[in-house]
Amino acid sequence: MSKDFEQISLNPGFMKHNGGVLFRNISENEYEFKTKINKNHLNMAGITHGGYLSALIDAGAGTAAHRSAENAPCVTISLDLKFIGASKVDDEIIGKVKILKKTKTLVFLFCELKCNDKIITSASGVWKILAKR
Repeated sequence: MSKDFEQISLNPGFMKHNGGVLFRNISENEYEFKTKINKNHLNMAGITHGGYLSALIDAGAGTAAHRSAENAPCVTISLDLKFIGASKVDDEIIGKVKILKKTKTLVFLFCELKCNDKIITSASGVWKILAKR
């Protein structure tokens, strides 16, 4: 498994436009991703917008689901988030994903976002594995 982070936001779209996401495989069932918070990620209170954190988890955890499904395309069925803490400009956010279960058609996972070693968001989700094109 690769221990180096790689940029996964290569194609034009929301995540590339918002600074991109770096990703790495830790093991067959564990993955990490990270990004740096910019001024455009903040809400009116000066902390990272929950919508951005949601999109970050969807991208990072979705990539983990995709990789755990032998690179088959996957789409989000459900994503349950808990906002626990906050982050601000220049903070590095690290996401850790654990694949809990994989069937022929579904991936169940848990994800935490951390900033300065403190959990700021946790999520559980289900992804549908689609047929390879």
